[in-house]
Amino acid sequence: MATKATGSKKYLQLLLFQAALLGPVFCGKVLIWPTEGSHWLNVKIVIDELIRRGHNVTVLVSNASLFIQPRADAMEKFEVYNVPFKKDTIENVIEDGVALWVNNRPTALTFWKFYRKLEKQFNSWHHMNRLMCDAVLTNHELMAHLKSSGYDLLLSDPVTLCGDLVAVKLAIPFMYSLRFSPASTMERHCGRIPAPPSYAPAALSELTDHMSFGERIKNMLSYHLQDFIFQSYWGEWDIYYSKILGRPTTLCETMGKAEIWLIRTYWDFEFPRPFLPNFEFVGGLHCQPAKPLPKEMEEFVQSSGKHGIVVFSLGSMVYNLSDEKSNIIARALSQIPQKVLWRYKGKKPETLGSNTRIYDWIPQNDLLGHPLTKAFITHGGTNGIYEAIYHGIPMVGIPMFADQHDNIAHMRAKGAAVALDFSTLTTQDLADALKTVLNNSTYKENALRLSKVHHDQPVTPLDRAVFWVEFVMRHKGAKHLRPAAHHLTWYQYHSLDVLAFLFTCTAIAVFILVKCCVFCCRKCGKGIVKRKKE
Repeated sequence: MATKATGSKKYLQLLLFQAALLGPVFCGKVLIWPTEGSHWLNVKIVIDELIRRGHNVTVLVSNASLFIQPRADAMEKFEVYNVPFKKDTIENVIEDGVALWVNNRPTALTFWKFYRKLEKQFNSWHHMNRLMCDAVLTNHELMAHLKSSGYDLLLSDPVTLCGDLVAVKLAIPFMYSLRFSPASTMERHCGRIPAPPSYAPAALSELTDHMSFGERIKNMLSYHLQDFIFQSYWGEWDIYYSKILGRPTTLCETMGKAEIWLIRTYWDFEFPRPFLPNFEFVGGLHCQPAKPLPKEMEEFVQSSGKHGIVVFSLGSMVYNLSDEKSNIIARALSQIPQKVLWRYKGKKPETLGSNTRIYDWIPQNDLLGHPLTKAFITHGGTNGIYEAIYHGIPMVGIPMFADQHDNIAHMRAKGAAVALDFSTLTTQDLADALKTVLNNSTYKENALRLSKVHHDQPVTPLDRAVFWVEFVMRHKGAKHLRPAAHHLTWYQYHSLDVLAFLFTCTAIAVFILVKCCVFCCRKCGKGIVKRKKE
């Protein structure tokens, strides 16, 4: 027995020794260039999993960040840099952006005015973004420290530019994590994603992949309008990128060097369209099975009986509503037999029904996964939509700003949601939409169908995201997945030089043929005339 115990002990020691040798081989150092809001929540999930697998992760964050709060007890490390603005500057930019979308819903007559205002909002964001870039890239001490830290990879969100520049300066590979960039111009122009306007709807267009002739006109115009507007600030970034790198370059040329683009959607959400091998879908990576609710909340949920509950949230960006709008909503909620859990930080509406409770915060994923949940009223944020897809819950969408209208349009097209217009919302509209989703079983069936598609994957979205991060670290890049399109000029990419050559050859051939025919006709004509004279 003693011999067996000794042998087992030696075997265990050998395994531990091998693990100690192998550990450093598979563990790397990752630098994160994050973006605020829900973008950070998604990246945080990836960070936690990387740390769980033994990787060292450092977040490069400004001292004015709203959502990213460095903590001494956090598993990840933080490199904090100082910027010449305060947190309220970011808050104001976000609030102004939300107000623009909520109060200036674009129509056929006002879309140009809306896009001009949207351009000003982006200019404000990019001015602040450039200050963040300067705070890092011109800080020689910080850059030297980052260089000496020996990072293997930088994971960046391109909504906040310059993560790629930091990676190039540090001479390390970089990846992107995003839902989509503004107007998806970066993916199309910099990532070289094909986008046939005949069936690939432009971002923010609220169109589907089945378009009428008029919708295809709108889609084509949307692509060109977005390109025109965003080209205006691209030029400034081209100058900035050239200055930092000390050579002529462009924003797109640098972004095109990304090894992998992690797109936070999947085919349960997207319409089928062409993608490239260095684009990977990781939609719903934050979703997980529901956990038990707090005791008081569980008691309220159980009190709903056979009717069940409705979960309601307009996201973290909408802190308050007008008294008129909140009372319209509360009155509609009071008309359904279900109990309602409403995440809302504003003033309690006077028309709030006894079936509705307001919370500053709710465990949204856990509530959506509760067996008594019947419907989800949502602003259409990607995170919330994916939690509803994960748990198979039909939705009533009240989109407010940014990609939310597009997101709800996708869910409506897939038969899992009813969409409402916040600017014209009435009590009857919301009550009717809720009754439709709750009483028409096709919405629940479609939501469950999307849920089955989401769950039927060879690996989870989070595992896929982490795999590609580790893949790029192991191979020091993924150049074999990048298309040759990155090395072509715009006229080569569209084969305009080939078309011009073929057109020229055809024109020359036709010209020679015509000349030969004319020459032959003249010869024949002269011969006929000569014979007649004879």
